Amino acid sequence: MFTELKDWTISLVIQNGQFTDHALWSLAAISFAESSFFPIPPDIPFIVMGVTFPKTAYTLAAIMTVASVLGAAAGYWIGLLGGRPLVKWLANSGWTSWLFTEEKFEKVEALYNKYDYWIVLAAAFTPLPYKVFTITGGVCKIHFARFMMVSVLGRGGRFFLVGTVLYFFGESAKPLLGRMDIFLGVMLILGILGFVAIRWIKPHHDES
Repeated sequence: MFTELKDWTISLVIQNGQFTDHALWSLAAISFAESSFFPIPPDIPFIVMGVTFPKTAYTLAAIMTVASVLGAAAGYWIGLLGGRPLVKWLANSGWTSWLFTEEKFEKVEALYNKYDYWIVLAAAFTPLPYKVFTITGGVCKIHFARFMMVSVLGRGGRFFLVGTVLYFFGESAKPLLGRMDIFLGVMLILGILGFVAIRWIKPHHDES
């Protein structure tokens, strides 16, 4: 089923080496849906489009960022309004139980309790199942403005980073982007190290 969905998302945006008439709207719809319920990450059609037409990469990244953040807001409000009964329904429903489980929600809830909204940044930037984090964010009633802020940073950072690689390397970027999990994981670690370094350097600078 996953393979069929992946091929379907690609067919929505590009056919015979050209963008479809509704390519941009389809990419936006996939980006929106993936943040709240859809299992296929928008990176798949994005990379196919970017490899075919590298100079469109930044435009595509901008569209995806806006749509994905709006989808994250939708996921948050779904969780906020549905609460724990929604979690149980998703976990026990035949067509969503493979993606949403009570165990996953409990693990994400524990991460929220420990790291607050910063865990959203990690989920938004990496291949973690973002939809589980957005819905659980609503269930846990974390601060909505902060949730949106880190969603913008995480989604924008992820899509524009991939967009930059596509823009400058095009077809030759396929092997690197083929291991998206490793690529984004390394970028997240570097980002965290940079943030820690800034937090550590500033107090020492002030003391001097």
